[in-house]
Formats: sequence, structure tokens, C-alpha cells
Amino acid sequence: MPGHRTRWTTTTILTTTAALAAALLTACGEDDTPSSVASRAASAFASATAEAGRQLDDIQGGIDAKDAVKLGAPKTDSDGRTTVEVTADNTTDSTRSFAVQINFRDEDGNFLDATVVTVSDVPAGETGTATGRSTRDLGGEVRAEVARAVRY
Repeated sequence: MPGHRTRWTTTTILTTTAALAAALLTACGEDDTPSSVASRAASAFASATAEAGRQLDDIQGGIDAKDAVKLGAPKTDSDGRTTVEVTADNTTDSTRSFAVQINFRDEDGNFLDATVVTVSDVPAGETGTATGRSTRDLGGEVRAEVARAVRY
């Protein structure tokens, strides 16, 4: 598509929070139970999701565009990360960009990871694409969902 640029970004805070969760899982003391460790890990991932939400909230003049965004089927890249194609449909009369929060879940619906992707400079009346990529190797069957999308 002429004049069309795409890029993907992954929020640094999600990577940091994933590392924190991994540290929680490996730094168990004698009094830690599996449920207490799991609870702390879940809390860390909830924080990651909240941070992604705050990043979307900080976009000036953004409007909800979840209905204008579709995801392809998740795939595993050569690095073991889960990727998913993001398609954003710009129905406005001027060039717009989209910020999209993608949540990755396992087959049971448990949260695994999140990322924020930017589909930049989609021309009026056209469709733009970008690629979302997990912050780590997720393994197993992974589902992707649009948690939020903002057009600006």
C-alpha cells in the first residue's frame, strides 16, 4: 500500500513485570505455598495490564477504536515468541494512527502476557497492519484478543 508505514512496539514495563513475576516464582522461601507464589505472579501481570491501559489513557484526543481492529491467528516466530497480525481500519477522512493492547491467553483463558502495538499513519479510508509480539516465549496453545484500541 503506497504511503503506508507500520511498526510494532512492546511496552518495556511488561517485560520488566514479566521478569518480576519470574523472580517471584524462583525466589520462594520455605513458608511460600504454590498458591501464594501464584497470587504474587498474578498480581504482577495485573500490574502489567494496568500499565498498558495507562499508556493508552495518556493518548491525547484518542477515541475507542476496538471495533476497527482485528487480529490474525497467533503464530510462533523463530525466537519462540508469539506474534499476531493486527489490522486497523481507518474509516475517518484523515490519516490516523492506532494504539492496540493485545492480551495473550492460554487455552483455559488464563492471562499470559500483554503488549501494546502501534499501527501508524493509516491513510483515510484505508487499512493498516502491524505485528504484535509477546514479550517472552509463551509456549502451548495461545489465543490473542484485543483488550483495548485507541485511534488518534
